[in-house]
Amino acid sequence: MPACVPAHATDSTQTKRLHQPHSPPPTPPHRFRVAGADLSASIAVFLIALPLSLGIALATGAPLQSGLVAAAIGGLVAGLLGGSPLQVSGPAAGLTVVTADLIHHYGWRTTCAITVLAGFAQLGLGCLRVARTALAVSPAIVHGMLAGIGVTIAMAQLHIVLGGTPQSAVLDNLQALPAQLARLHPAAVSVSALTLAVLLLWPRLPGRTGRILRKIPAALVAVTAATTTASLAGFTLPKVDLPSWNSHALAGLPEGPALGIAAAVLTITLVCSVQSLLGAVAVDKLAAGRHPHLGRSDLNRELLGQGAANIVSGALGGLPLAGVAVRSSANVQSGATSRNSTMLHGVWVVVAALLMVPVLELVPLASLAALVMAVGIQMVSLHHIRTVTRHREVLVYAVTTLGVVFLGVLQGVTLGVAVAVAVALHRLARTRITHEETEGVHYVRVRGQLTFLAVPRLSRTLHLLPVGADAVVELDGSFMDHAAYESLQDWQKTHRARGGTVDLTGRAGTRIAKPAPNAPSLTGDQETAEAPACRCRPWTPWRNHQCERSPSTPADGHPGGPSDGARASEQQLARGISAFQRNTAPQVRHELARLAREGQRPSQLFLTCADSRLVTSMITSSGPGDLFVVRNVGNLVPLPGVESGDDSVAAAIEYAVDVLRVRSITVCGHSGCGAMQALLSSEPGGAQTPLRRWLRHGMPSLEPTADGERPRARISARAPADAVEQLCLANVVQQLEHLRAHGSVARALSEDRLELHGMYFHVGEAQAYLLTPSEDGAVFERVGAVGELRSPA
Repeated sequence: MPACVPAHATDSTQTKRLHQPHSPPPTPPHRFRVAGADLSASIAVFLIALPLSLGIALATGAPLQSGLVAAAIGGLVAGLLGGSPLQVSGPAAGLTVVTADLIHHYGWRTTCAITVLAGFAQLGLGCLRVARTALAVSPAIVHGMLAGIGVTIAMAQLHIVLGGTPQSAVLDNLQALPAQLARLHPAAVSVSALTLAVLLLWPRLPGRTGRILRKIPAALVAVTAATTTASLAGFTLPKVDLPSWNSHALAGLPEGPALGIAAAVLTITLVCSVQSLLGAVAVDKLAAGRHPHLGRSDLNRELLGQGAANIVSGALGGLPLAGVAVRSSANVQSGATSRNSTMLHGVWVVVAALLMVPVLELVPLASLAALVMAVGIQMVSLHHIRTVTRHREVLVYAVTTLGVVFLGVLQGVTLGVAVAVAVALHRLARTRITHEETEGVHYVRVRGQLTFLAVPRLSRTLHLLPVGADAVVELDGSFMDHAAYESLQDWQKTHRARGGTVDLTGRAGTRIAKPAPNAPSLTGDQETAEAPACRCRPWTPWRNHQCERSPSTPADGHPGGPSDGARASEQQLARGISAFQRNTAPQVRHELARLAREGQRPSQLFLTCADSRLVTSMITSSGPGDLFVVRNVGNLVPLPGVESGDDSVAAAIEYAVDVLRVRSITVCGHSGCGAMQALLSSEPGGAQTPLRRWLRHGMPSLEPTADGERPRARISARAPADAVEQLCLANVVQQLEHLRAHGSVARALSEDRLELHGMYFHVGEAQAYLLTPSEDGAVFERVGAVGELRSPA
């Protein structure tokens, strides 16, 4: 009997069981089961990991078996213990330069020992629960580091592609390139060119056959094609050489200067940890729409899993490993549902390493070098360059990249961090203050963070305003400190006391560091500190929301009878307009003035229901000039030629497509649609009211499919809640069919200048679903953090 359970408790439990003859039998022990999706995904990831692992081992100068060891350990250990179930770990291209440098300076056995020590360091960081801190590193530094590593890899592998031997440094490779070009090895160049051509063209195969073939990883096809060609042509080329596992070198005691070993451990720990954590966050975004049940990754557990995997990999003579974006994205896109896929891919690597050695030794090294060179080039992402340019962090990116290329990974990252800190301090201290007069009103605009460093310039500008003038102070920043707050408050009181007016406006979300909770508002609002904050304020200033109703206010928001309700509604509207003029108008005035001059150029026609719960600008994060919106009861599109008594929808469609030249049309339905409820409960006969006449355009949505066996539309993640939701989904699909019958739409579709999209918004869940093409009917997919519109046509 266990010591932690008292005897009388056990007896009591047994007595209860004796008096419950109809209690269910005990639950059988859990059996390990692998879903079919996990099995197929594991094979897809294995086929990608096998050639890449050999290629990365080749690029580092390590024994080729070390790449297979790291891939297997990444799947079995990191897959089992990590906190990101769908992330696949293995020898990463981002560690190639670091590992090659360590092998060059310390030898292979010491490099394995450094990998083990780095694993212990990761375990320590995981136990300290500092994983989220690593995400504070600027993305510009991370992307710059990966770009620098990619350039270094590409330059080194280029020499192998050309039939030569790479040097240890980028500058040396650049200097040796002209001589290498003068003595090309035709066979190596041919095999490499074939590998690169297949890598480039395979994902672009057209048609239905191409869609089926693209399921085979391009890396596997490229290496297989190059190996087959080299064998049939009889090329004499260096090939993969996998010595017997009996001679495989394991980790030894570290030998070398203590300071150098410590720096190496720090570098491996930093690169492995940051790459794995960023990869886990990226995998969460990829899997959010497919597997919402998985939730977010446990980043501290991921650090622990990566640390344990590096300890085992280093001890068994494997490369240092981290989460790998290519394999992880392939795992998610192949339909993996759990960590079983990651672990199974490790099993397949073990099987290949033991049973497929004769086949692997046929692979030319030039083909693997071309594969790794392509990976290195892809690490210099144009998307990342555009992103850092848009956020004005291109200097940080460039310094980090050049530092990694010419100095080393740790030195380049250190330089990037220093530049990032300097840029942040510069932005904090640099505040632009301008003053202009328009029609007698003096505008003072503050661009940037308003701190004590800008107070002297702000005070000088404000005191230049004439006494008694009308003034508008616009704050365009996210923070105001105490010194700036008091300076503005004192000037505001003085200016108003002298007969002037002050209208203080700020970007939504501006945070003001007030000295005390009961301090008066800079804007002069009369709200007290005790007034409840409305969670609905970001999109409406009206006071009819649940979060602001007082207990005595009825659910409809009207405090009294009909006359009182009418007055309350009028006051609501007036307050809303006043709040717009005070808070929003100054922020959008310039943009609206531009739109007034240039005219509207919306990119989309958004056709949705008139339901008041659908705020189109809110659920699409759009602004003035973005959407051409058409709303009606039930988001219906009458067929052309059908007498409806209302041509407004057809006119709007024609105007949007032929005049505004919109690029897409979206039909958006929603949950709990009253029109669909009325349509579902309608009976033949009865008075033909305007509503009944209008709803007849939705009658085709009630018709079953041709086979009568499947619903006309469905949600991929769950079954429809009821018949009304089923009809709401089918109605979106039906109205898209009606759209295609309009002449302007048909012409635009034939000219390939228009796309049609379907959307369903669940009001209670605040969740959008997008219609995606499917072979088994219309399917609405849940939209996560990253959404993509795909035409159902």
